[in-house]
Amino acid sequence: MTKLSNRVSLIGRLGADPKHTKLENNSKVEFNLATTNQYKNKSGEKVEETQWHRIVSWGRTADIVKEYLKKGSKIAVEGKLVHRSYEDKEGNTKYVTEINMQEMMMLDSKAG
Repeated sequence: MTKLSNRVSLIGRLGADPKHTKLENNSKVEFNLATTNQYKNKSGEKVEETQWHRIVSWGRTADIVKEYLKKGSKIAVEGKLVHRSYEDKEGNTKYVTEINMQEMMMLDSKAG
């Protein structure tokens, strides 16, 4: 029997500077990644669709993100898709889908 894996790969750009949180024994970084698809509609017009993905990183990878990435940085991300829920201050249940980043590759060219 084949072992199934929960794995997501994305290439996109950061929508804002990463948000860093220093925890007691760890570091956490969160940011939004924009991915864009282009296609032609039935009329032949070019259409662009952008999707936003919430990315969370921990530990050493979070430290690297904090140090090297900023709004507009282009990266490739690989991680695990996670669905979770929590209660806000008013007691309403909120649902979140995010990617727990396990690996990343910076894709911007080096500045001259």
